Amino acid sequence: MKESLVYNKAFEFAIKIVKLYKYLCKEKSEYTLSKQILRSGTSIGANIKEGLYAQSKRDFLSKFSISLKECSETMYWLELLNATKHVDSKISKELIYDCSEINRILVSIVKTTKENFNTN
Repeated sequence: MKESLVYNKAFEFAIKIVKLYKYLCKEKSEYTLSKQILRSGTSIGANIKEGLYAQSKRDFLSKFSISLKECSETMYWLELLNATKHVDSKISKELIYDCSEINRILVSIVKTTKENFNTN
């Protein structure tokens, strides 16, 4: 299979999210929000990976749409962690930037895939 830019970015992002989760649990004793962001932040790449091996175009679109939703949810948790001062502003900004970049790529992929459905 060809290398996927969005998958690679999502995988690297998931690594950062796992590290964030460990930090939140160990240093901040924050278990509820940390579990939420761990689930959504690692799910982005997992669904992209599934989508790359989709059985059909419809399956591909479904998996990438789920990734997009998970990415949006992760952005919410990052913004909340930042607003509640659970995470340093510098770290939050970096993670929010990474998440936004993945989000923009996913929006483009989902939009293009939907357009291709409409023209076929």
